[in-house]
Amino acid sequence: MTSDQGPIVQSALLRTELVRLRKEKRLTQEQVARQLEWSPSKLIRVEGGKNAITRTDLQALLAVYDVTSEGRQERLQALARGAREPAWWNAYRGELDPSFLNYVGYCAGAAFIRQFHGTVVPGLIQTPEYAEALSTGKVSEQARALAVKLRIQRQQELAKRENPPRQHYIIDEAVIRRHVGISIDPGIMPAQLNYIADAAERDDVLTVRVVPFKAGAHVGLDGPFSVLEFDGDLDDVLYLEGRSGASVMITGEDDRIAEYRDAFEILLEQALPADQSIELMRQAAEDLMA
Repeated sequence: MTSDQGPIVQSALLRTELVRLRKEKRLTQEQVARQLEWSPSKLIRVEGGKNAITRTDLQALLAVYDVTSEGRQERLQALARGAREPAWWNAYRGELDPSFLNYVGYCAGAAFIRQFHGTVVPGLIQTPEYAEALSTGKVSEQARALAVKLRIQRQQELAKRENPPRQHYIIDEAVIRRHVGISIDPGIMPAQLNYIADAAERDDVLTVRVVPFKAGAHVGLDGPFSVLEFDGDLDDVLYLEGRSGASVMITGEDDRIAEYRDAFEILLEQALPADQSIELMRQAAEDLMA
């Protein structure tokens, strides 16, 4: 188990295993709570991620579930310790949308990030200049600064991981044709496109592909989305991006997760191959400088 997945993912992994252990013993939450002399609501909050779990409480649960292997106990205790660690994104709580920050937390521990965007460059591959140009519509200078800082810090934190996640992005051709930042500095968008092309050529874990205009209508026109995959026994997470406060994160056994996994595969069939996508981005950068 890696130790750099962040507290949200480590908490989710721990809770998933605890629920599985309880179900394997064919115990209800009420039965477990009764054995431990807990209130049922305490176990509900622990399994639901509302309460952090102490070392003592975890040891008590593992005793009920007959987990005697020292190695397995230590692995679960390590997850519990990781879940209690402070998250770097907590610095933004109270300032930015809480649902988005939870998504940031899941992203921070993902093994594979798949994302489609039809209007802007995905945040994890934005340059600071592009991110700042996108944030010009924010209501205050502080909000603009926070939005840019978060995007760049997300990139930096992922790069620090011992095993950075694979990142696979599909973008519509409209993304690379829109001259973002033209009123500030006409070089912002060309530099952004060349940055993506350089990174995709250099980094084995990064793939960026473009759905060309000639592909016509496609499933991505419904809106941007991300599908996150994890190491360990944790279900994929789906994030549907909307306007501030209108985004939705979907976890667990929800049919929409499989639907969007399939949608991503459909978009892959319509997108240009990686090398042709890079070539198109470089050509678009030249066109914008003309």
